[in-house]
Amino acid sequence: MARDYSKLKLEQTEELAQPFRRLSRAQAPRGGWVRAIREALGMTAAQLAAHVNVTRQTIRDLEHSEATGKITLESLNKLAAALGCRVVYALVPEKPLAQMQRDRARSIAEGLLKSVSHSMKLEAQSIREQEERRQRERMIETLLQGKPKKLWD
Repeated sequence: MARDYSKLKLEQTEELAQPFRRLSRAQAPRGGWVRAIREALGMTAAQLAAHVNVTRQTIRDLEHSEATGKITLESLNKLAAALGCRVVYALVPEKPLAQMQRDRARSIAEGLLKSVSHSMKLEAQSIREQEERRQRERMIETLLQGKPKKLWD
């Protein structure tokens, strides 16, 4: 039951992330989105400052913070609202989540099998590469059937 819930959660999260995958490769404008949109609208920093009820220098500082990746989401949301925009925030996995879990399970399995394989070779009891691969795949499947949080200990 818990495994079904974990799998469902993984699939739902993967589906939510899907629309952002293409966008994640897009580059932000050099001076940041706030400045680019403000300038595209023909709005001065002083005019935006008046909408947000801050100084012109604060707008310049916030634009710089956004361009350097140091702005807070709260500040970005306020500026976006004043510009008639909204912030879209997402963490986009570099690979499908199931693949990330499988890769982690593979890493664990290889680590476990490496130590066993080394001991067996020292005792002249090594197994064929094909059998080792089969054992690795079986161990990966066993790890994936367990609780996903155990993969990250």
